[in-house]
Amino acid sequence: MAEGEPRSFGFTVEVQPHAYDPVTNPEWFEGVLARRIVAFLVDLLIISAPVLVAAFFIGLLGLVTFGLGWLLYFLLMPAGVLWAIAYYALTFGSPASATLGMRLLDLEMRTWYGAPAYAVLGAVHAVVFWITISALTPLILLVGLVNMRHRLLHDMLVGTVVINTPTRAAALASYHRP
Repeated sequence: MAEGEPRSFGFTVEVQPHAYDPVTNPEWFEGVLARRIVAFLVDLLIISAPVLVAAFFIGLLGLVTFGLGWLLYFLLMPAGVLWAIAYYALTFGSPASATLGMRLLDLEMRTWYGAPAYAVLGAVHAVVFWITISALTPLILLVGLVNMRHRLLHDMLVGTVVINTPTRAAALASYHRP
């Protein structure tokens, strides 16, 4: 191989274009950011409820065992983290590609090139979300206000986009176009 020629590593990388264009199809992104915040609050309630129930039962167990059961509180935080990751992995990996809160508000998550989300992507999305929100709380929402796809910081890092469901997008398109 001569100097300056491109090198081959045994595989090719095909870069795919964005599947959802906010200029030609704005109905995919209309109202997504506000409904996404509400969906997050619904999901937060769904994730928190079993953890609070477990904390209550650990408290009762501690009373019955004269304080010995309270040692289980050390397992509550790791169990809560695992439950949250499992929740996001299972819901994003479902055919709806959305959490329960997102389904309630007619949202779904897709890869930037249009493929449905999958379980590993959902788990990674959740981990990156919690890391970015703990370090850069206001900035992740500000990023969504300044880009046309309303993608948040963790969406850009993971390569996802949250859109309206096809039925909602079709209804919005027929409403705006006579």
